[in-house]
Amino acid sequence: MDYRIIPLADCPERKEQMAAWFHEKWGVPLAAYQESMDAALAGPGPVPMWYAAWEGDRIVGGLGVIDNDFHDRKDLAPNVCAVYVEPDCRCRGVAGALLRFVCADMKARGLDTLYLLTDHTSFYERYGWEYFCPARGDGEAEPSRLYIHREP
Repeated sequence: MDYRIIPLADCPERKEQMAAWFHEKWGVPLAAYQESMDAALAGPGPVPMWYAAWEGDRIVGGLGVIDNDFHDRKDLAPNVCAVYVEPDCRCRGVAGALLRFVCADMKARGLDTLYLLTDHTSFYERYGWEYFCPARGDGEAEPSRLYIHREP
């Protein structure tokens, strides 16, 4: 599998394609992705930022970094969000490569600690993430797992 991980900041011309892809995968309103991506391109800070794994002109995986991924621990920021890999590309290292890339890129931008809310219990540990605490997603009855990653 031949793909390249590219931050939105390095390919602003692909913003609409990326926003549509994330919207399709997660059902969050398209306008919310467009607004966050506009802020990523306009802002001087490292957050928000969006990343996609590209195989040619096709997005095969992606994730974002935002202040809060819709949970009750507003003090734990920033958060990796919207991690997704196309079903036909899973189990090929795309998610791990995306996670390693975002951690290194955020460190280069001055952030060495990231958080991630998930219901998965073993996937993220493979990539150096540690369980930190429970957190309740907005509108969720039960808490999920909030992970932390500190880039050395």
